[in-house]
Amino acid sequence: MPLNKAKLVDINNEAEDIEFMFNPSEISFSRSMSIEQSKGSRTSSGQNKSSFKHPNPYSLKISNIIIDTYEDSTSVLEHVKKFTKAVEFTQKGEGKEKRPPIYLFTWGDNKYLRCFVKDFDFKLTLFLPDGTPVRAVINLSLEQIDMSTPLKSQGASNPSQSTRAASGSTFLT
Repeated sequence: MPLNKAKLVDINNEAEDIEFMFNPSEISFSRSMSIEQSKGSRTSSGQNKSSFKHPNPYSLKISNIIIDTYEDSTSVLEHVKKFTKAVEFTQKGEGKEKRPPIYLFTWGDNKYLRCFVKDFDFKLTLFLPDGTPVRAVINLSLEQIDMSTPLKSQGASNPSQSTRAASGSTFLT
């Protein structure tokens, strides 16, 4: 049975896909509800009245993603660069200079989340004697995003093959 790697697949072909060197040991999902506390309006027990606004998007956190190039004796920064581009505005396509790349987080046959990279941090943890970094540990926070829906005046878009595939059933939609 082949090993299936976790991936961030670029839906709109605006950035490079990101395949994890090693699969994560854990992925963590969260979601919250937006509410509004009414000032001055109280329940019979004296609590502020709450108005429920909407559920917020799912967040997915992946911690301790390891990238290691020790055996190759090459800089790990080339691999880290793919992740850094995920938190910058896209440089081509429809989202050029307007938004970050949109990904589908997949692992094997599971399509978990259509998302963008909201937070990214990394640390360099192993170096060659000449100072070349050969191991990095990355933490990601992904946030769910829906497919953009054109306004009636905009007309229908012509989605690419990867966009159509990504708009299929995902685990958290």
